[in-house]
Amino acid sequence: MLPQMLELAHDYELIFYDQRGGGRSKDDGTEPITWRTHVTDLALVAHELAPGPLSLLGYSWGGLLAMLYALDAFGGGDPPLDPAPTRPARMALIAPAPITRDFRDDFELELAERQSSAAIDELRAQVVANGLRERDHAAYRQRLFEISVAGYFADPANARELTPFRVTGRVQESVWKSLGDFDLASALKRVTCPVLIVHGREDPIPLASSRAAAAALPNARLEVLDGSGHVPYVEAREALFAALRRFFEETAHVTSD
Repeated sequence: MLPQMLELAHDYELIFYDQRGGGRSKDDGTEPITWRTHVTDLALVAHELAPGPLSLLGYSWGGLLAMLYALDAFGGGDPPLDPAPTRPARMALIAPAPITRDFRDDFELELAERQSSAAIDELRAQVVANGLRERDHAAYRQRLFEISVAGYFADPANARELTPFRVTGRVQESVWKSLGDFDLASALKRVTCPVLIVHGREDPIPLASSRAAAAALPNARLEVLDGSGHVPYVEAREALFAALRRFFEETAHVTSD
């Protein structure tokens, strides 16, 4: 999400953290990492670094994690977390991961089809033909990363100027396995804080998933960004940040009590 999301740092204090098994939060243990592990970690980070009214901004899997955290905070987990999660005062969810197993299955099929498209095959051929590997190996590795995620974009050519990230495959697999045949739609009704959901119309994650989340959450609004896939902070930057700023201004009262 860096450096683009630093746009919000002009007006707000932002706290980023690398989730367990990703980025610099390496995990070399043998114990399975579950969605519950991630919720516990988020509760500890919020307790330590964000006292007072809590605003959560989650992107992709982080959007689903924010919802899972909120479900625990508003409804009480079993077993309860220690420390108890702080109830979010508001949440902004950008291109959140699917809220049901069926939506996730649809997403995986769509992404696989996109990644095998002629447009992305052409991008792969270009990076081989232009001799970048021999001229600048670092730039070559950067370009390979961008092509590896090009299927997330409305236009694969927009997969540029991205910050590479690392997620341990074992951890990712363990987390999704722990969710089982999940369906959060009915449970989300107990999360009563204001919620903004922003979803690109061309996102491989089904727009229907975010529509279902917005319908289930009692105080949620969905904004759909035309011409954007799963990375609106690249493909629809102005529209995304305008939507976020409107939401933060409209809900400023919930963080000032």
